[in-house]
Amino acid sequence: MHDRCLGQPQPAHLETPTLEQKLKAVIGNLPPDGVTLAEIRDLIGQDGLLLLTVLLALVFMVPVSIPGFSTIFGAAILLIGLSRLLNRKLWLPGPIAQRVVPSDRLHSVLNHGGKWLRRMEGISRPQRLQWMSSTGMTAIINNGALVTGAVLLMAPFGMIPFSNTLPAIALLLLAIGLMQRDGLCILLGHFINLTTVVYFAILLLGGGAAVREAFRYLAGNPS
Repeated sequence: MHDRCLGQPQPAHLETPTLEQKLKAVIGNLPPDGVTLAEIRDLIGQDGLLLLTVLLALVFMVPVSIPGFSTIFGAAILLIGLSRLLNRKLWLPGPIAQRVVPSDRLHSVLNHGGKWLRRMEGISRPQRLQWMSSTGMTAIINNGALVTGAVLLMAPFGMIPFSNTLPAIALLLLAIGLMQRDGLCILLGHFINLTTVVYFAILLLGGGAAVREAFRYLAGNPS
């Protein structure tokens, strides 16, 4: 039996495409004029929802993002998280599914965002801390973190530095960690989510204090 196995030709090693290669394949297949989220979803397929999360989050990793799309893209990621949480097929409502993004602008943003993806993929290690990527309650917590990151991305702080970048980093780490089954990346995603919540709380508290001081000043009673 041993000799027979030695005599058979060994199968050629098939290299698994990197996330960056998968992203470039998606970019290369985008329509030339404009693309809707429904078209991107159909291009990637139901099994590529985490890759779709990566693609949508990358838009917010570069200074030149697409104005007004944090709500649309955040809502799409929210629905991805919910579909994974409930183990249902992804459904996109009409206003989100049919929102057209200019292909040239999306090409530019995603190509720049690919640098971030390359860095994050470089620190990722498959099968690390596997208990963080297991099923059951852990999967519920991780998919809930995707939902949380999407809600934070949709928060109305778009003009404030890092308000989109921080939740986008969390979503990237979570999605890459779940795809690669890298528990450390997933843990980092949870940590960045928590950091974002603290950052937004500071913004709200600081804004509330500023409003109170403004009212005191207008009332002629500065403290």
